[in-house]
Amino acid sequence: MRTVEITGGSGPAGALVPSERPDPAAGAGQIRIRVRAAGINRPDILQRLGRYPAPPGASDILGLEVAGEVDQVGAGVARWTVGDRVCALLGGGGYAEYAVVDARHALPVPADMDFLQAAALPETVCTVFANVFEAGTLKPGETLLIHGATSGIGVTAIQMAKAAGARVIATSRGADKAEAARRLGADLSLDASAGDMEAAIAAFGGADVVLDMVGADYAALNQAALRPFGRWVVIATQSGALAQIDLARLMMKRIVLTGSTLRARPADEKSRLIAAVEATAWPWVVSGAVRPPVEAAWPLEQASAAHLRLEAGGHVGKLVLTV
Repeated sequence: MRTVEITGGSGPAGALVPSERPDPAAGAGQIRIRVRAAGINRPDILQRLGRYPAPPGASDILGLEVAGEVDQVGAGVARWTVGDRVCALLGGGGYAEYAVVDARHALPVPADMDFLQAAALPETVCTVFANVFEAGTLKPGETLLIHGATSGIGVTAIQMAKAAGARVIATSRGADKAEAARRLGADLSLDASAGDMEAAIAAFGGADVVLDMVGADYAALNQAALRPFGRWVVIATQSGALAQIDLARLMMKRIVLTGSTLRARPADEKSRLIAAVEATAWPWVVSGAVRPPVEAAWPLEQASAAHLRLEAGGHVGKLVLTV
């Protein structure tokens, strides 16, 4: 099968080169997907740089989400048949012509959705659901504050929060990104490079949940922005992992600070999460309420160019590889 390798085991985007490997085979409880598109995510960059190794048992090939057709079904799999259109959450292996995955970690692709859009969904929808709705317990009528709101996770979080009946405050860098977040449904969209965000958030009434992909630089802002009993959920630390926390303020506001990662969760936990996503959030996908924008796509062999685009920033939504 065609795939992409990291020459030298780690390195810059140019280290991604086309390669070939033997076709994988579906084992018991697994399906093999003929991949048509693969989502690109920041953990892929971290893995390429040698900072985020694949968990035990996962493929060392990059790629955490794919969409395509089932072309092989392992023993004991009852739900899927050859030819089914699916998207799936992977521990690795997405940047390839074929991907083998636990059959419980796949979701049906809606009839009106193409594979480019479908490949942009599993990692982002599962991440938002696990962190905003499970850890953050966002409820209808509450307000979600999203930092990095035009990222793949951010645009998905905007749409999912609105579909759930919540209000959204979005922060992003630049007037164009702020306008893009507003068009996607944010009730208040702030340019992080201009103006007093703390004052603007306070004037809006504050937030009940923060989805934080920035980390250290926004720690003080999050503590000020959260209402009593607020939930602060950290899923990335792009500005640094060591932050100053005012414990007295957390105590007085009764703020819950938590965080998580998705990739290393056990297979049974991922299957539980996928089932919860399918029951609660997938109807929003099917209805069209959650369709995060795909800004650009590259052929698999041009994965290095796609990584350079992600690293450069400035995009709105997801970047995808076609296979």
